[in-house]
Amino acid sequence: MKAFFLNFITTYLSIMVGLSLSKLAKPTVPSIAHYFGTKGRYEEVNPHLLDDVLFVNKSQVAPPSLDCRAIHMVSVIRHGTRYPTTKNVRKIAQLFDLVKSDSLRLASSWLNDLKTWKMWYTEDMDGRLVEKGRDDHRHLAMRLAKSFPTLITADHLRANRIEFMTSSKHRCVDSVKAFQEGLHRLWDVQDMDYQHYVDDSLMRFFDHCEKFVEGVENNKTALKEVQRFKSSSEMDSVRRKISSRLQIPYDRITADMAEAAFFLCSYEFAIKSEYSPWCELLDESDAQVLEYKNDLKQYWKRGYGHDINRKSSCPLFHDIFSRLDNAAKDHRFGEVKKTATIQVGHGETLLPLLSLMGFFKDEKPLTSENFALQRKRVFRSSKILPYAANVVLVLYECSDGLRVQLFLNEKPMIFPSMNHAAPLYERVRKHYSKLLHGCDFNKECDLPQLNLRNTEL
Repeated sequence: MKAFFLNFITTYLSIMVGLSLSKLAKPTVPSIAHYFGTKGRYEEVNPHLLDDVLFVNKSQVAPPSLDCRAIHMVSVIRHGTRYPTTKNVRKIAQLFDLVKSDSLRLASSWLNDLKTWKMWYTEDMDGRLVEKGRDDHRHLAMRLAKSFPTLITADHLRANRIEFMTSSKHRCVDSVKAFQEGLHRLWDVQDMDYQHYVDDSLMRFFDHCEKFVEGVENNKTALKEVQRFKSSSEMDSVRRKISSRLQIPYDRITADMAEAAFFLCSYEFAIKSEYSPWCELLDESDAQVLEYKNDLKQYWKRGYGHDINRKSSCPLFHDIFSRLDNAAKDHRFGEVKKTATIQVGHGETLLPLLSLMGFFKDEKPLTSENFALQRKRVFRSSKILPYAANVVLVLYECSDGLRVQLFLNEKPMIFPSMNHAAPLYERVRKHYSKLLHGCDFNKECDLPQLNLRNTEL
């Protein structure tokens, strides 16, 4: 009995110490973390996950009414947290070299921390998924299975009723594998054969849209608003403050270097959960400017800035509604062929789709000259596109017909021009009828072919 009591006390104390350490281990969140845009953690849009990574708000994911039953789910998910791309690694290295060689010896400890910081990012990392990114998808898989327990089940997976699709990029392939691993852990199963297939025509549609590639991707003037903002008074102020803090001549601090400092703070925090000394280079007003610069890029390259940005996502839009239509037809005939589709792509996959569907559209376009007027904009990538961002559409069978609900980052969204969180499916189809009966990828994306026939007599 005495031995049992001692073991109990020892176990209890070790658990309490572990809990205390886990609380102490929570990283200090940079004050600018809410402005990291597409390089922000998923936890910034869902902070409750910091306390319980598997928590599901049942009230937000409950069926529209008690007489509704979920029959199908389509999800489009961004890959998890990743390393910097080669391009950004080079920018970071350039900033670090400048700080090491040119900053004066100051008494501040954080500046010394910058100079003694080790440059550990390498070009071969090139956007690869990090372990935190795998956790992003493992945990998301578990939460979605808890949120929609009749659609994502071990039995449905065994019966091949859950489909997995991914972009060919390694960070996406690794993300979908991590998602499947999350389900494996949730159900504690050993005998499942996980499969996925690659479809870049859906997950990287932008690569296949000639009009986008030529008119936006390879067009130096397509992002002129971004370039103009880099020379704006707002960006000038950020550069001058960084120059003053580092005691480096102003003309040595470029807009790209200011952004590199911002990226470094975000990468160190997202990847390693560390409050980096690089975060000290920027205050909240600086972060707001740099967030806006990133939003300008997203707006003009992936969002409402150019019509082809949105139209390039037509194949994915049609695929989603085709899956919902097929599920509705199967339901009419009493069949259950597929219950869920998990599609893993990029921020560049989600944003054109959301824009095509009319979400996050401000009254006035984002430009290099209206930063102050756009402080309350709805087009904010920090809120829309963190790592592992996800769009989920769920089709329900209800007493008054089929209804559909859309979730962004596990929160219900209301379709544009509608006032019900889960409107009748036919009403949604009617709202998007022009896109459903049009939005032809070839017509939207093909460039006019030159007439190369020989006209000589």
